[in-house]
Amino acid sequence: MELDNDILYLKGVGPQRAQLLGRELSIFTYDDLLHFFPFRYVDRSVVSPIDQLDGSAQFVVFKGIIRSMRTTATSKHSERLNATLFDGTGTIDLVWFQGTKWVKEKLKPNIEYLVYGNVSWFNGEPQMAHPDIEPFSYDEERHNYLPVYNTTEKLKAAGLNPRGISRLVETLLAQIGNSIPETLPHYVLKASNLMPSSLSLRNIHFPTSPEMLEQAIHRQKFEELFFLQLDMQYRMTSRKRQSQGLVFATIGEHFNNFYTQKIPFELTGAQKRVIKEIRADMKSGRQMNRLLQGDVGSGKTLVALMSMLIALDNGCQACLMAPTEILASQHFATFSKMLDGLGITTELLTGSLRPSQKKEIKKRLAAGEVDLLIGTHALIEDSVNFKQLGLVVIDEQHRFGVEQRAKLWAKNGAVPPHILVMTATPIPRTLAMTLYGDLECSIIDELPPGRQPVKTTHATDAKRLVLFSFMQRQIAEGRQIYVVYPLINESESLDLKDLMDGYESISRSFPQPQYQLSIVHGKMSAEAKAYEMDRFKRGETHIMVSTTVIEVGVDVPNATVMVIENAERFGLSQLHQLRGRVGRGGGQSYCILMTKDHLSKNAAERIATMCATTDGFRIAEADMRLRGPGDIQGLQQSGILNLKVADIVNDEPLVTATRECVARILDADPTLAMPDNAPLRLHIASNANKPNWEQIS
Repeated sequence: MELDNDILYLKGVGPQRAQLLGRELSIFTYDDLLHFFPFRYVDRSVVSPIDQLDGSAQFVVFKGIIRSMRTTATSKHSERLNATLFDGTGTIDLVWFQGTKWVKEKLKPNIEYLVYGNVSWFNGEPQMAHPDIEPFSYDEERHNYLPVYNTTEKLKAAGLNPRGISRLVETLLAQIGNSIPETLPHYVLKASNLMPSSLSLRNIHFPTSPEMLEQAIHRQKFEELFFLQLDMQYRMTSRKRQSQGLVFATIGEHFNNFYTQKIPFELTGAQKRVIKEIRADMKSGRQMNRLLQGDVGSGKTLVALMSMLIALDNGCQACLMAPTEILASQHFATFSKMLDGLGITTELLTGSLRPSQKKEIKKRLAAGEVDLLIGTHALIEDSVNFKQLGLVVIDEQHRFGVEQRAKLWAKNGAVPPHILVMTATPIPRTLAMTLYGDLECSIIDELPPGRQPVKTTHATDAKRLVLFSFMQRQIAEGRQIYVVYPLINESESLDLKDLMDGYESISRSFPQPQYQLSIVHGKMSAEAKAYEMDRFKRGETHIMVSTTVIEVGVDVPNATVMVIENAERFGLSQLHQLRGRVGRGGGQSYCILMTKDHLSKNAAERIATMCATTDGFRIAEADMRLRGPGDIQGLQQSGILNLKVADIVNDEPLVTATRECVARILDADPTLAMPDNAPLRLHIASNANKPNWEQIS
């Protein structure tokens, strides 16, 4: 297909420009250029009179004649070209610092030109540097809506400014003519009232009218979201149709003994519902791939443990992989305590263990003498082998890459283990539909009985003494306190309270021996961090001064106060995670958000949201609205949400519409065998080599 041609062969490109386009903009083929869309448009039909310019004018269009040109040497080998443009109302100075010889040859006096670019002011006079300029003709058919493309300084130096890229796109569209293939079935176009692919691509680059541009953008958004949904739902239907899974038909003594002997409270309705969903997956004969969402403190860990016990009751082993040693150690301590006396062997495998300890655990694991294995990335080492792995639980799953997860999936040979991935950061509905469309989703949306919502307040330095007095009263009542700082070392570029400076300040207000303090930060050794955290857990220290390393993995029910310094520097989801470190016992807990006096609009909205609600899903929606989906949970790095035109936040109706459209297609034609679905088969085939859940499950 012509669109697969190397961009090198497009007229006007050549080897040097091709290399730059690939390196700077990831444009390697004709198709890449065709789908490199403008980020805005300039309406060239709106011509501004020069005498009406003011300081607010930026990108404008003029029409006039060149009255004079002059060159000035700026160095031994370079010169500046100035040209005076007159439009009948006034003049503006046009300036070029590069390519002056070519410009002088191109510009002619007494010819009417159309000029467009950014206006700047020098000594009170307007000027336009390196404008786009072309002869104006009333007879010539022109694109009134000029596309403006992102570019880089290196590309500009090679002549590929926004106008240069525009010319390449014009050349490409002229060359390929009407050979742009349709990517969607005709019945989808008709049912969704969509513009054909060829027409939409031409109009998204060179709109013939605002209405055509709107339709072109809508078509491209639909296509982008449609294929995102198709990729995920097709993998899900294929997996359900083809993948064999371990059949866990038994609920045995491990599960029953734990349920009757070790749970002194009633499970929430949400926990019971999710366990039933997991149980149904495990006995279906197909591999489970389920996402478990739940707010901080909702009881996800208990659900995960009970799911692992089902694997044990069916003669298999289970493992849990956590992103940090702190979190892995926390899970290990929790599981060991909860399973005490039930005859279940649980081990912890992390990178900091001595080689002899690792060797012994791996030996016993391969022999089937370890039932539950908790660990970090160490679990995916080639030397870690299970006798029969039945269930893999991934905690804070967004912190692991596809390749890391794939290694764990493969540790049970031909029949893959069941998969349960968990996140404590609630994911907005729209984002979950887009990102995890190929996973079954379970949500724990209730807090265990007895849990009280954390009271959240906002304070500034003026309330520092009031805060310290409150902290002293809490300690007098036998409670413990977290104080979290965003940085370890002082930063001159950011007016933040340094952790060490803060520690000294707290030490003066909470002197020994009456008060005991712990300090934890990311640059400490694992042993030192573990020592300080253990002291805090045992109640030997009253205040934990820390960076965000305590965001996950510390469970101290006696800690009732979370003070977050410079809270305006944290994102909403991180603030919510930090707040979740308190409120884990029966008593009332508090979160105090300390900020500077004057906040930006965005920061003020984040703080207000935190004070207004403890609902993680509401907070996640607000976070996505404020920051965009690409910043949530590191998703931008995943490559999944690198959307060109669609916007998950603002295009929610289209996300829903494309999801439903794809579902109807796959219900009627699960293998896409019908002739009308040939474009969809082609898309699936072209994406077959990309990493995805189907390959790793």
